[in-house]
Amino acid sequence: MTRRDAFLLVAAVLCVSASAPLIAACAAPALAIAMYRCLFGAALTGTWMLASRSAVTVPAGWARTALPGLALAAHFAAWIPSLRFTSVALSTAMISTQPVWSALIARITGRLVWAGVAISVAGVLVLTGFGGHLDGRNLFGMALALLGAMLAAVYVAFGERVRAVTDIGSYTTVVYGAAAAVLLAVCLLFRIPLGGYTARDWWLIAAITVVAQIGGHSAMNAVVHRVSATVVSTAILFEAPGATILAALFLGQSVGLSLVLGLAVMLVGLVLVVRGMRPRANAVESGV
Repeated sequence: MTRRDAFLLVAAVLCVSASAPLIAACAAPALAIAMYRCLFGAALTGTWMLASRSAVTVPAGWARTALPGLALAAHFAAWIPSLRFTSVALSTAMISTQPVWSALIARITGRLVWAGVAISVAGVLVLTGFGGHLDGRNLFGMALALLGAMLAAVYVAFGERVRAVTDIGSYTTVVYGAAAAVLLAVCLLFRIPLGGYTARDWWLIAAITVVAQIGGHSAMNAVVHRVSATVVSTAILFEAPGATILAALFLGQSVGLSLVLGLAVMLVGLVLVVRGMRPRANAVESGV
């Protein structure tokens, strides 16, 4: 992993960490938030393409390029509503199982990788204080977030393949646009209000778009064709402590003393995953 890719991954984690707290603070319907963040994200990246006089190109074909967008729409449709039923900490803890599903999709059998994934997920559970009293509402929210984690792994796996032949501007414009179209259809089908929000909610949606969608997802998409999807997914585990800290500071949600211990355990797990994936990355670079 190059320094540039490491920097982009760190930036992506910092930005996506703000996603859950911002969504939890926004009173707009969950699916509408999902639709607008994708719509505005596509508009921003499309405008950037026009300003740079770059054409949107899809060497993989429109249908294949849009596939990650469908997975992204499904991910948001499951995960964002989970924040209406459970805390930011528990929701992001479930989302943090994403590297497990990424490793399964990639059919990775390396013991070091699986050990790293397991240790990282254990760290998430430690820092969130998992295991306390959970009612039916919390369990439902966690189930939605778990489904969101599975769909996020599919999104990253599709993206790893398509980004190998597609520039970042074209990729994000098409993928975010496809996700927005799917989510808009769902909102219209279920008659979800797409307007009438307070100014505060519109500002929050704008912040979600700029920080989480552009700063987070776009930075992640910029490296996923050079860095294994499993490594990217494991790095995103650090969204959990970041989101938990922000939720405690701005939403008053509690944070246990286990935060530091959980973060340390996660770091050990991430190092193992990166080291375990190194032979595979070298094999790919050498043409094996």
